[in-house]
Amino acid sequence: MEAAQDLEMTMEPIRFLGQDTPARIFRARAREWADRPALRHKRRGLWQGLSWAEYYRAVRAFGLALDDLGIRRGEVVAVLAHNRPEWLIADLGAQCMGIIGNGVYPTASAPQLGYILRDSGARLLLVEDQEQLEKALAVRADCPALQRILVIEREGLRGFADPQVGFYDDFLARGETLAATRAAAFERAIDAGGPDEIAFLVYTSGTTGDPKGAMILNRNVVFQITKAGEYLSAQPGDRSLSFLPLCHIAERMASVFNPLALGLVVHFPEGPGTVPNDLRQVAPHVLFAPPRFWEKLHSQVELAMREAIAPARAVYRMALDRGRPRIEARLAGREPPPPGPLDRALEWLAFRNIRHFLGLQNCRSALTGAAPVPPDLIRWFMAIGVELREAYGLTETTGFAAATPAGGVRIGWAGLPAMGTSIRIGPADEILIRGPNVFAGYWNRPDQTAAALSADGWLHTGDCGEIAADGYLAIRDRIKDIIITAGGKNITPAQIESLIKMSPYVTDAVVIGEGRRYLTALVMIDQEHVARHAQERAIPYTDFSSLTRAPEIVALIRAEIEAMNGRLARVEQIKDFRIIDRLLDPEDEELTPTMKLKRKVIARKYATLIESMYAS
Repeated sequence: MEAAQDLEMTMEPIRFLGQDTPARIFRARAREWADRPALRHKRRGLWQGLSWAEYYRAVRAFGLALDDLGIRRGEVVAVLAHNRPEWLIADLGAQCMGIIGNGVYPTASAPQLGYILRDSGARLLLVEDQEQLEKALAVRADCPALQRILVIEREGLRGFADPQVGFYDDFLARGETLAATRAAAFERAIDAGGPDEIAFLVYTSGTTGDPKGAMILNRNVVFQITKAGEYLSAQPGDRSLSFLPLCHIAERMASVFNPLALGLVVHFPEGPGTVPNDLRQVAPHVLFAPPRFWEKLHSQVELAMREAIAPARAVYRMALDRGRPRIEARLAGREPPPPGPLDRALEWLAFRNIRHFLGLQNCRSALTGAAPVPPDLIRWFMAIGVELREAYGLTETTGFAAATPAGGVRIGWAGLPAMGTSIRIGPADEILIRGPNVFAGYWNRPDQTAAALSADGWLHTGDCGEIAADGYLAIRDRIKDIIITAGGKNITPAQIESLIKMSPYVTDAVVIGEGRRYLTALVMIDQEHVARHAQERAIPYTDFSSLTRAPEIVALIRAEIEAMNGRLARVEQIKDFRIIDRLLDPEDEELTPTMKLKRKVIARKYATLIESMYAS
């Protein structure tokens, strides 16, 4: 089975606004939208903005300063920072000069940073603050290509001096001075770029082995810019919130390149801890996030309702119950029954307030992907008036390869291929993708590139799935993660794990069962919600480890898993579980930079705990 939209491949350059590179599209938009707002950043509680003209001038200054430093076309610069305007300015400044951008997760450890700097051969590293600078200083001796380190925030660095280290604002000021005499050189650098040049690298998060740098070409990016309007309902001036790591392909496309198509005003939160409040303030029109983010929003409401007064709980439950037939009709493709006066009153009393509480009152395009989505989560968001649509893509497809069209949500299906993209199912039910969005290969990894890309351009995704007769794509799991039980049953653990993570008390879970008689799970609890549960019930504990061992907490998680088991076939049910008794962070080997549990590491490090679930 194959799903295709405009299957025929073409070597003709893909264009947007008549331009075939992101840099030229950026220049065209900066001229067209010069006085319109482009970026806004919250600093010390106040929102500060940049217009498109100011954005362009800052990008030009950074690019010219890179050139003045002797960094040339085809070389690499890296950014280690949380989401902020300087990240985008550095990234586009490099790309306009034909220099390859590269992002590093802000949670990366010093050894992880050193690996990426060495592997990419980065000439310059932009870091956010003193904490990130210390990581860079710890590894720079092992990074021979690294010429310069720039720091954005000066706090804690007054009087600091190092010949290799400078500050972002000084670097930008140097570029602004150069622009007075060399602006034409910047324009020529933009004009010299070609569609087959590397725009940037994206290092995979590395659930197995070392991260690999995916080479994303200019033409890959331009193709995705042309498709943004297919996925997103937006218009110039609409707001987005940039809070997922910018070194991840999804946020890179959402915050750097989709605005070139749609005119989105990108908002940057004050910091990772302010995202919930900033989401409510910004009330974005467009929002993409992985399922875990949407699960947390759902959990906020569920926990609030558990603590609410009885009439509020009753109104909420009644609104959900009365809305269920309309949701099921929509999911089945039928015309839903019209809402009556009571339904409209419940919408006003319950769901309207929930949307405002979450910051979703303006959200026209709500998308999710990168992990299985629990069906009940989609139903819940539909109930409160937010159509949460699934999409599917990888780093290697420059983001989305398929997405659910507006009004076309189907439980368990990720949508249709983008126009110009072909998707088919190969041996072992592997999803294969071909199209202008498919990357060029892995940086300095010819063998791994050959394994991922066939000679005729098909990308082997490593995901298994199926395609419906009308072209809808379903993703079942990573092929390497499928569990075959002792009874010969094939189990897709990601689907079960997504249901477990619907609990507000669970952050992550790993299902165990390869070659076993039944399934078990290792669970990572949500410290904030579980600790609050314990405090409200006077459950004694002294630290995180003792919290995980408290009998009442074990019983709480058991009840959550048993409730989830009721929605699964007998062979898929979790028969036993253990709680991981350590509070993990990205520097622990059990986690990827995106905070996903690494199955192989978990299986090795917690082997004794796993065996205890099968001892009887």
